[in-house]
Amino acid sequence: MKPLSRDPVIDKSLRHSLKDAAAFAGMTGVGETYLSAYALFWNATTPQIGVLASVPPLLASLVQLVSAWLGHVTGHRKAIVLLGASVQSFAWLPILLLPILLPEYAVPLIIASVVLYHGGAHLAAPQWSSLMGDIVPQRRRGRFFGLRTRIVTLVTFGSLMLGGFLLHAASSEGRTLLGFMLLFGIAAVARMVSVYHLAHMKDPGGQVAAMDLPIGRGWLHQLRHSNAVRFSVFFALMQFSVAIASPFFTVYMLRDLEFSYLAFTLNTGTAILAQFLTLTQWGRISDVFGNRRVLAVTGLFIPLMPLLWTFSTDFYYLLAIQALSGFSWAGFTLSASNFIYDLIAPNRRATYLAIHNVLAAVGVFGGALLGGLLGALMPTDFNVFGFAVHWLSPLYGVFIASTLVRAAVVILLIPKLREVRAVRPITTSAVIFRVTRINALAGLIFEIIGSRPRKEVESNESGAADS
Repeated sequence: MKPLSRDPVIDKSLRHSLKDAAAFAGMTGVGETYLSAYALFWNATTPQIGVLASVPPLLASLVQLVSAWLGHVTGHRKAIVLLGASVQSFAWLPILLLPILLPEYAVPLIIASVVLYHGGAHLAAPQWSSLMGDIVPQRRRGRFFGLRTRIVTLVTFGSLMLGGFLLHAASSEGRTLLGFMLLFGIAAVARMVSVYHLAHMKDPGGQVAAMDLPIGRGWLHQLRHSNAVRFSVFFALMQFSVAIASPFFTVYMLRDLEFSYLAFTLNTGTAILAQFLTLTQWGRISDVFGNRRVLAVTGLFIPLMPLLWTFSTDFYYLLAIQALSGFSWAGFTLSASNFIYDLIAPNRRATYLAIHNVLAAVGVFGGALLGGLLGALMPTDFNVFGFAVHWLSPLYGVFIASTLVRAAVVILLIPKLREVRAVRPITTSAVIFRVTRINALAGLIFEIIGSRPRKEVESNESGAADS
C-alpha cells in the first residue's frame, strides 16, 4: 500500500485507523446487524422493533454532548475515544445475558442494553471525528474515507455472511440462542481489537473536541443563514423519512416472508456488497466534483427503495433492489460524512457534530416510532375507489409512507444545499455513468482530472463555512 501520509507518524496512525475500521466492521456485521433478529427471537412486536431502532440512538446521542463537555474539561480526546469504544465492547454482555436471565422482560432489557451499546459509540464519536479531521489531509479526504469505508463494507459483508451461516446452522439444529451467543461473543472481541488499534493511533494535539456553544450577538441570525444548519436539517429529516421504513425490513423478511436466517443474510449482504463495489468511484467523485452533487444524484434513487419492495416478493427481485439500494447509500453516506468536514472549521467541529448527531437521532426516533405505529394500525384489506386491495403485509403502507416523505425531503431541501469548496462541474447522467463504469480507464481519467486545478462552480465561498 502506498504511504497514506508523508509524515511517518501520521501514516502509521492512519494504518491503525484502517485496522480499527476492519475490527469495528466485524462487530457491526456479526453483531449489530442481528439485533432486530435477536429481538424477534424473543417475540418482539412491530412497535417494539420501532422502539429498539429509535429510543437507544436518541438517548445515546445525548452522550455526545457529554463527550464534548469532557473534552472541554480534560483537554484530551484519545482517552475519551478509548473509553467509549470499551463501553461498547462490554455492552454485548448485558445484551446477551439479561434476556436469558429474565425472559419475561427480554425485549425491554434488550432495548435498555442497546442504549448502553450506542452510548459507548456516541461517547467516542465527537472526539474520534475531531482526531480524524486533524490527521487526514483535506485534498485526499474523500479517497481516504472511501478506502476506509470500502474496508468497512467488505469486512461487514464477510462478517455478516459468517454470522448468517452460523445462525442458520444453529437454528437448523434447534439451537438458535446458542447461535446468537456465538455471534455476539465474536462482536465483543472484534470491538476490543478495535480498541487496541485506536490506542496505537497518535493524537497530533490539534483542536480538542470541546463544547463551544454559539452564544453571542447575532448568533441566531448566523444559524438561520448557515449552510451547516441547512445541511443538518436536511440530514435529520432524511433520517426521519428513512427510519419510517428501515427498521422494519427485517420484520418483513423474517416474519411476513418467512425468510430463513440464511436468506435474510444474503439479502442484507447484497446491499453491502454493492456499496463495496461502488465506493471507490463515489470517493473520487466527491473529491473532484463535490459532495453536494453526489447527494443530489443519490437523492434520485433513495426515495424509491421502500416502494420497490411492495412490487414483488420474489427473492431474486429483492436481491436486485438491495443492489440498487447499496449503490445509492454508498454515495449518500460517504458524501454526507465528508460534507461535515467541509462545512465546519476544526474549532467548531465538536459542538456542531454533537448537535448534528442529536438532531439526526431525533429524526430516527420520530421516524421509527411513526413506522411502528403505522405498522400496527395499517390494514391488509381495504377499498380504493371501489377496488378491493389486499396487502401481504401492513408494512406495505409503512414503505409507501417512507417513500413519500423521502421524496418530499429530497425535492424541497437538496436544492438549498451549497458546495463550500472549489469543485469541477458535472451532470447527473455523467455521475451515474462514472460510478457504474468501474474499470481501469475510468480510474485513470479520474486521477488525471483530480490532479488538474479545480474551478469553483457551485459556490462563491471557499474553505470551511461557518468558521
